[in-house]
Amino acid sequence: MTSAGSDQDLRVRIADELQRARTRSALLTEAVDETELMRQHSPIMSPLVWDLAHVGNQEELWLVRDVGGREPVRRDIDDLYDAFKQPRRDRPALPLLRPDEARSYLVTVRDKVLDLLDGIRFDSRRLVSDGFAFGMIVQHEQQHDETMLATHQLRVGPPALAAPPPPPAVVSVSGEVRVPGSRFTMGTSTDPWALDNERPAHVVDVPEFFIDAAPVTNGEYLAFLTGGGYDNERWWSGPGWQHRQEAGLTAPLHWRHDGTEWGYVRFGRYSRLNLDEPVVHVCFYEAEAYAAWAGKRLPTEVEWEKAARWDPATGRSRRYPWGDADPGPEQANLGQRHLAPAPVGAYPAGASPLGVHQLIGDVWEWTSSGFEGYPGFTAFPYREYSEVFFGNSYRMLRGGSFGTDRSACRGTFRNWDLPIRRQIFSGFRCARDPRPEEIGA
Repeated sequence: MTSAGSDQDLRVRIADELQRARTRSALLTEAVDETELMRQHSPIMSPLVWDLAHVGNQEELWLVRDVGGREPVRRDIDDLYDAFKQPRRDRPALPLLRPDEARSYLVTVRDKVLDLLDGIRFDSRRLVSDGFAFGMIVQHEQQHDETMLATHQLRVGPPALAAPPPPPAVVSVSGEVRVPGSRFTMGTSTDPWALDNERPAHVVDVPEFFIDAAPVTNGEYLAFLTGGGYDNERWWSGPGWQHRQEAGLTAPLHWRHDGTEWGYVRFGRYSRLNLDEPVVHVCFYEAEAYAAWAGKRLPTEVEWEKAARWDPATGRSRRYPWGDADPGPEQANLGQRHLAPAPVGAYPAGASPLGVHQLIGDVWEWTSSGFEGYPGFTAFPYREYSEVFFGNSYRMLRGGSFGTDRSACRGTFRNWDLPIRRQIFSGFRCARDPRPEEIGA
């Protein structure tokens, strides 16, 4: 049983997290006018106003109706904001709530949620144990905030968002880290707000491998590009080469060449390529091709998580590379504090015990693994969050980006997308097996 005092502490935390997410949603949607909110900036993205009303609708469905048992606020809009019923390309044609209507709806729903939060006990059923349903909604809104941030990156027009630049590098990071072979506990059975696909904790026997100490940088990726990497089928998988040709890939998304040098457009601003930043906006196939060109491969999801969580001194799995404490600004580039990845070496306080840097924040990192449930997986609280996506169609991404909030990022957190996608804030690092002369050395 939880005590009244601990219940109250949890209520305060939930209210703070709900408000933090809503403040960010407001920032992303108040930065542009109504026309921009209603417009679809890419056929693979929703209009910003759809995302805004959708987070309110999910909050109503799960917290007002299910947890609170209250009467619906707007049952008539449920189908409009059902992501499975409404493909993104079709959403602009729907009779969507206009921005003022969406904002009013969100206020009404939030008032009801805060009212029921005041009296709820967190030990009555699994959905509300440890505030899980509220944590799920916090993470859902923050995930859509990152999606809206990606939409801002795709929109054409004058800059609408601003943030200070990320910190500079303070240590030099290069080369590889050797990860000894051992048994490793992957996933979690104890993190109260972990989602179903992160559960349960299970032991995996992981052979020795090497992993890059830092994500692949713009400078390193530029060498692949200028060395003919996009023109040589040798480096690409069969599906990757087919996609490269069909999509006309010649460089990461948003890179531009002015005839003299490379640069990129980031949230409406052009700047020269920072060679020390992790490369971002590459698809899985591009990452896979670079790794082959470099004589390496992408890490498996198990290898990535072991590099991020395993403490060789104790054998235990940490919540984050640096320990179990939530990330702060000195450990990781998260939460849209900056609008770019930080240069490699900017966050030594966030390194793992083995010396692997920037595993959390900056860029989502592609792995070679498809999306499957862990042994003993149980869908909760609904199949559509994870289970319907299981299979080899998707590739797993780990670690979060500069646009990922700390509430939706852990060493166990799993993200997935189609291997062709690169509108997301995706980068990668490489791994490899030991060479014969390195085994046992």
